[in-house]
Amino acid sequence: MSQNQKLAIVGYGKMGHLIEQLAPEYNFDVVLRLHDLNNAKGAGMTPEAFEHVDVAIEFSTPETATQNLKRLAELKTPVVTGTTGWFDHLPEVKRMVEDSGTGLVWSPNFSIGVAVFNKLAALAAQLLRDEAEYGAWAWEIHHDAKKDAPSGTLIHLIQAMRDAGYKRNIDTSSSRAGKHPGTHEIGFDSAADTITLRHTARSREGFARGALKSARWILGRKGVFTLEEVLFG
Repeated sequence: MSQNQKLAIVGYGKMGHLIEQLAPEYNFDVVLRLHDLNNAKGAGMTPEAFEHVDVAIEFSTPETATQNLKRLAELKTPVVTGTTGWFDHLPEVKRMVEDSGTGLVWSPNFSIGVAVFNKLAALAAQLLRDEAEYGAWAWEIHHDAKKDAPSGTLIHLIQAMRDAGYKRNIDTSSSRAGKHPGTHEIGFDSAADTITLRHTARSREGFARGALKSARWILGRKGVFTLEEVLFG
């Protein structure tokens, strides 16, 4: 077994607690936990606090993620972020990470199953891109506390379909209700038949494991990557 690495958790909500619970399975010791009380306006992200941190996992809020990631770049701390709703600022975060010579893994969803699902959706879109009789839809549901809609994952799925050559309209919708951890559905319909692809998360555990796997992978690497690159190269 390799020597344990030192992990900081930035954003210590439900995901942060679950990451801490699972961290020993990935040979991590959690040495720093930052949350609303000890990291207001980034006050907890100091060189002293991160002196012995090998890597950080960031699950915060859309409002705080950009500044968190920029500060981690300044601290030259590699980071994995699963926060969504901040991707308009991704180009500037990428520049800071690259200029600092550190590493970042970002993805709208850290479920390994969703990464596979994304590839399947892209393949289906590619196969149907020239079949004009097939219309497409994209739908997702999450718990009522999720702030962004449509989800970052659904936006990512639609972009994968576009990149695969599907240029026709993709009807998009979102639902927010209860405590649902997340379902994403891609469908194609014609007069003859319907094709439905669906991924349903049972819990947050898959997201936490994907983030921890990515945190092991980013150690010693420089640049900006996605979960798909961690898993598939």
